[in-house]
Amino acid sequence: MREILGRRRRLRLRRRVRPAQLDAVLTCATAWQWPVLPGVGLEAAGGRGDRDRGCACPDPECAVPGAHPFDPGLLAATTDERMVRWWWANRPTAPIVLATGGRAPCALSLPAVAAARALAELDRMGVRLGPVVATPTRWSLLVAPYTLERLGELLHAKDRVPSSLRFHGEGGYLVLPPSEVGAGQVRWERAPSPISRPRPDRGEPVPTSATPWLPDVGAVLDALVEASNSAPDGGSRLAY
Repeated sequence: MREILGRRRRLRLRRRVRPAQLDAVLTCATAWQWPVLPGVGLEAAGGRGDRDRGCACPDPECAVPGAHPFDPGLLAATTDERMVRWWWANRPTAPIVLATGGRAPCALSLPAVAAARALAELDRMGVRLGPVVATPTRWSLLVAPYTLERLGELLHAKDRVPSSLRFHGEGGYLVLPPSEVGAGQVRWERAPSPISRPRPDRGEPVPTSATPWLPDVGAVLDALVEASNSAPDGGSRLAY
């Protein structure tokens, strides 16, 4: 009898504890209305050890281990709370994948060293930044949705766009915190902040929406191109 009561108590405790992954993905899907789906993740520990786990997808040479959709595919991305809860109930540690473009945020990513330089320059210029997602190898700046036509016009005006600068627009995706992928832990370098407006008395801004504020792609592109061009390596690797 005591054993049964103990088991029930442990079950109740497990139900009370919600993993950070679930809280984060529910915020993305329901509060922010960002379409999400579970990423493929890393293979179970044991085969190669915790520190050397490969991608759980069938490709042994996967360039972005754990950091991409697989099953379900990208088209399954949704903001439906029931679907999101079901996915993460079955895969509680799955990476959170944002389907970029459409009404969802887009992003620009570049190597971490170049990205840190670009953020410092944008801060110096007084440009308000939106959320910045970081892994040990790459940082991604989230921006307002853009069309391929708009992006093409902006890039056409550049003398050179380095291969290390990548674009996550319509039909693309980005892994969000708190996820673990082959490159390491995914975190917020700049946390999301709500859309806001100034107070009439010029005090602190007043939030007007729970959805994170996003800058226009044109406001940050020049600094990212310059930082990428001056990066020590060409940044041709796909690693996140």
